[in-house]
Amino acid sequence: MNNFEQWIDSYPDFPKAGILFRDISPLLASPTGMSLLKKEFSRSIKEWKPDLIAGIDARGFLFSSLIGEALNIGSLMIRKSGKLPGEIIEMSYDLEYGSNTLAMQKLSTLKDKKIALMDDLLATGGTMKCAKELIESQGAHVCGCAVVVELNFLEASKFLDCPVVSLASYDD
Repeated sequence: MNNFEQWIDSYPDFPKAGILFRDISPLLASPTGMSLLKKEFSRSIKEWKPDLIAGIDARGFLFSSLIGEALNIGSLMIRKSGKLPGEIIEMSYDLEYGSNTLAMQKLSTLKDKKIALMDDLLATGGTMKCAKELIESQGAHVCGCAVVVELNFLEASKFLDCPVVSLASYDD
């Protein structure tokens, strides 16, 4: 496994005091880093044999489209409420302070499909769990979750009930 931490900056007290923000901007700016990301994620996700890959708004799209193309499968968008046309299903989830809502287009073609789910960060797991439930509410199965950064100390992966792959993990 490559050392993806070299392309991730840390910013203490952002966006508020007590938070250590992990910034993937240097990774996005690195052709070497992105090439390695594509290789590592493609290898891991291919083992799950997904029919489609879903990316969570907004940074998850950057990776799901890239990996979907590499695996020759389609990509879906899980968006914030009010951002998609057509027939939509929505689900809300709790945040540390407040709540948020995710949405996706209602697609009859998802029934019995295997979906890999991607985002940039797995922290408390609320966003990933909500996206997983949205997908599964349409009769599909989430075969695994992939994230660039995982905050291990929050132990979110144990609540997802599927394999989780991360390229950079932090214990603090």
